[in-house]
Amino acid sequence: MHDIIIPSEFMDRYYRLLGNDNKIFLDFCKKPLRKCIRLNTLKVKNTDKFIENLNERYKLENVPFCDYAYFIDNPGPGKMPEYFFGEIYIQEAASLIPPIALNLSTDGDEFVFDTCAAPGSKTTQMAQIMDNKGCIVANDASDGRIKALFFNLESYGVMNAVVTRMNLERPMTDKGLYNRFDKILVDAPCSCDGTVRKDWKVLSRWSVRLINFISGQQKKIIRNAINMLRRDGILVYSTCTLAPEENEAIVAHAVKNFGVETEKIYIKNLKTREGITEWNENDFGGDMKKCARIYPQDNDTEGFFVAKMRKI
Repeated sequence: MHDIIIPSEFMDRYYRLLGNDNKIFLDFCKKPLRKCIRLNTLKVKNTDKFIENLNERYKLENVPFCDYAYFIDNPGPGKMPEYFFGEIYIQEAASLIPPIALNLSTDGDEFVFDTCAAPGSKTTQMAQIMDNKGCIVANDASDGRIKALFFNLESYGVMNAVVTRMNLERPMTDKGLYNRFDKILVDAPCSCDGTVRKDWKVLSRWSVRLINFISGQQKKIIRNAINMLRRDGILVYSTCTLAPEENEAIVAHAVKNFGVETEKIYIKNLKTREGITEWNENDFGGDMKKCARIYPQDNDTEGFFVAKMRKI
């Protein structure tokens, strides 16, 4: 375990969220995060043989809720030849959940938008779920991050994606994008307190002030994303934080103002907890129970939040 100094305000907050489970949560925050790899099925066709070969060198354990992902005992999978050939992607296990929740099709008829795509972990995962069919518009606001996105799309054999650079915190001027997409992923920028097992220095930057600032940005992004979603389309909103201000508060804001309703997320073998319905005297509504909170101790992963919405 790392010798971590945990801010008292952080501990108080998670006691309010978890009650007696708070201690095990804080203990897991101090445990190193398990390494996880995702098989890139766009390049690896004989997955059984591929896994057999990897198992000769490393100890693999299948991620229970994702057939093509494995925990691995190699402390440096970024040095594996399979990584350089684009056959595996190093991706934290909880990060696999949002693309799975979208229930993407392999029929080739879906138009998908990834709002904050760089560096491309979820974009490349969506491409392999879709078997390189249909179309993904992979967007990011940063020129520097887009370079990494282009590199990963090429390295992992993605053929059904185009890249755009739009800052979705700003009002959209191109009305031609309204009501265009069948499915949208909003993996929003966040305060990242769920990633403490991977980078415990996150706690040195953590503050309620930061949380409140970022939640304002998230509300702007989700408004633009919902405008781009067609009627009856599906939007998945996710963060790697457990702060209600960045999660249920954003979903409740969308439900109240932008014509969407929440749907329950079902993923086999994934342990989730219901979203919370109130926080700091703010009533988010009973539908927030359909959101999924993923605490580190429940699946031995990062902390994560995922919500699924349909445009009505």
